[in-house]
Amino acid sequence: MTTTFLLVRHAAHDRIGNFLAGRTQDVSLGIEGRKQAQRLAARLERERIDLIYASPRKRTQETAAAIAAVSKIAEVKTADALDEVNFGDWSGKPFEVLNTDPQWRRWNCIRSMVRAPGGETMLDVERRMMEFVEQVLEQNVGGCVVLVSHADVLKAFVCHVLGLSADAWPRFEIAPASISAVAAGDWGAKILSLNENVP
Repeated sequence: MTTTFLLVRHAAHDRIGNFLAGRTQDVSLGIEGRKQAQRLAARLERERIDLIYASPRKRTQETAAAIAAVSKIAEVKTADALDEVNFGDWSGKPFEVLNTDPQWRRWNCIRSMVRAPGGETMLDVERRMMEFVEQVLEQNVGGCVVLVSHADVLKAFVCHVLGLSADAWPRFEIAPASISAVAAGDWGAKILSLNENVP
C-alpha cells in the first residue's frame, strides 16, 4: 500500500527572516501568512486528504486549520515529531546576533556534526521524523497524509528519501506555504514534487 505524504511548510509569520522563531511559543501567522494559508488551502482542496498532522507550534496549527476547513477533516492531529528543530539557546535570537556566533556558523556548514546549544542535532531531527513516518506507514493508512511542519524538519525528510547528508540542506528550497510530495510504501520512498509554491 502506498501512502502519499504532502509536506507543507507553515505560512509566513511577520518576522520571518529576521529572527530564529524556533520553538518560541507565541509566533503566529502574520497578515500575509494568513492569506498564504488560504491560498494553500484552496490549492489543496482538490486533493483527497485522509489525515492532517501538524507540529505543536501556533503557526503550523493555524496553517493546518485552514487546510482542514476546506478538506472537511474534523481534527488536525498534533505530532511532536513534526516540531521545529530544538535550537536551544538560539531560539528567539535575531539573525544579526546569531551571525556573530562561531557555533551558529559551524551549524550552517556542517549540520550533521553540530548540536544547537542546549538543543538537538539535525540527525536527531531526521531520526524523530523518520520514526514518525514509519509509524504512519505501519498503520496501513494509504491515501494522502498532510504533514504541516517547518523548513528544516521537512528538509530532513527529503534528504533522507534522496539519500543525502543533512549537510545538503542548502541545495534546495522549502518556502513558506509550499508543498512537496513523497510517495512511500513497503517498496521504499520517492520524491514526487518539491517546493510547489502556491501563487
